[in-house]
Amino acid sequence: MTATPAAKPAAEKKPAAKGNPASYFPAIEKKYGRPIEEWKDLVRTSPLTKHMELVAWLKTEHGLGHGHANALVAHTLAEKAA
Repeated sequence: MTATPAAKPAAEKKPAAKGNPASYFPAIEKKYGRPIEEWKDLVRTSPLTKHMELVAWLKTEHGLGHGHANALVAHTLAEKAA
C-alpha cells in the first residue's frame, strides 16, 4: 500500500486577500524575478490602455499567468485613476 501525502493544513495555505491585488506581489516577484515596480512601469508605458488588453499582453509577451497579470494591471490602473 502506498502512503498518500497529507494535505497542507489550512494555516499553511496563503490565499490572496480577495479584492487586494497587491497581495499577489510577493508571489509575482518570486516567480518572475522582477520587482513589482518594473512590472508596473511596463504597464504604464505600454501603448495599450484597456485592462484586458494589458492582461493579455503581459500573458503573451512576458509569460505571466492570468491572475498575476490581472493583479498588476488592476493595481497599476487604480493608481493612475487615483
